[in-house]
Amino acid sequence: MKHIISAAIVTIVLAAPGSAGAQWKPDHPINLIVPWSAGGSTDQVTRVVAPILEEALGQPVVVVNQPGASGSVGTQAALDAPRDGYTWTANAVSDVGNYAVTGLIAGTSLADYRPYLHIANVPVISVNADSPYQDFGQLLDALKNGDDVTVATAGVNSSGGMALTAFQNAASVEARMIAYDGGNPAVLAAASGEAMATTQLASEQVEMIKAGKIRPLAALSSQPLDVEGIDPIPPITNWLPDMPTAPAYFGVFIPTGAPQEVYDTVDGIWKDKVSTSEALKTYALQHGAIFDPAFGDAAVEKAMPVITMQACARAKAGEAAVDPSTIGVTCPM
Repeated sequence: MKHIISAAIVTIVLAAPGSAGAQWKPDHPINLIVPWSAGGSTDQVTRVVAPILEEALGQPVVVVNQPGASGSVGTQAALDAPRDGYTWTANAVSDVGNYAVTGLIAGTSLADYRPYLHIANVPVISVNADSPYQDFGQLLDALKNGDDVTVATAGVNSSGGMALTAFQNAASVEARMIAYDGGNPAVLAAASGEAMATTQLASEQVEMIKAGKIRPLAALSSQPLDVEGIDPIPPITNWLPDMPTAPAYFGVFIPTGAPQEVYDTVDGIWKDKVSTSEALKTYALQHGAIFDPAFGDAAVEKAMPVITMQACARAKAGEAAVDPSTIGVTCPM
């Protein structure tokens, strides 16, 4: 599916508009918890989305960075907050959907939220600019030979951590992961030489790639990844043709249990404002992302492929704290 990778193509698939119930008029600021450090992929795009929501709701939408434990600290804080519609979270859907599988938040799943997706990101395998590996095949050969390759990620449950697990499973190799509190610190570690490589998202790497500090080797996709100002990044399927890939959707998540008028109102904002946002379209084009808003059932449908892929990768690697079936995921035999 070529549209999954091309950042220039806009695909908008939306659920039916919210019911024509009472409109929610918040009377004080909304806290939007980003469970990662400032500068990472979630933080970047959330700070593009927040002003759109703020203008539509007539109240400040305050982005609060609360990192820790692969995003589970801030996510748990959102789940523990009163279900009054005033505390939301933002994240990659694969993280939200897999915290139970990784054992970081027991008993939770995507069903605990109404999801509002805006873009999809693609992980990229990159190395320090001084690395001897000129393409992914050379890196793969080194790993097969048992070389000690350090890979910086935002943690085991981050998009980068799960991307690392996925390609290790597909290639039957093993690298040494070094975890950081967010995608931006992980990319900086690879750029400085503190780590040899990173598997974080393209949106987090693009500035360091353009600056010549890191070298992209492969996108975890089945088609080349086009990013404005960068040569197309070859797909990992050039080397691992049978490796499953799925876009990593990001969004805002409102925990269930709030008054229905909260969800109805945000549904309408997502349909009328977010899905037509030029700021978000521009962000996607410049960061190698796909502009693809959805909410409700349509968002769940888009989310499940990457949740399934990453949950099953964890199970195959023996890293799952619980069977993925407990969150409604069936893994292939």
